[in-house]
Amino acid sequence: MQNAVILINTDKGQVKAVAERLADVDGISEVYSTCGRYDLVAIARTPDFESLAELVTERLNAVEGIRDTETLNAMQVHSRHDLETMFSLGW
Repeated sequence: MQNAVILINTDKGQVKAVAERLADVDGISEVYSTCGRYDLVAIARTPDFESLAELVTERLNAVEGIRDTETLNAMQVHSRHDLETMFSLGW
């Protein structure tokens, strides 16, 4: 399994539209809108490095409204937290 964090900047006024498009891309498990230097953070989960490379270089390039990206390939997990629980609101 290959995991990556993809930092994304969108064209002006395109954050929501790009996030919705990204959520439908095979290999993207979550998309978060953020404050700060990047507009969106996408979490990629693919079976192997070749699939990740294809996702980043081909499928993301086809998403209209993305201005630029920076991909951080995860190398090792250092936490045992359940990410689903960590990001839920728990209300």
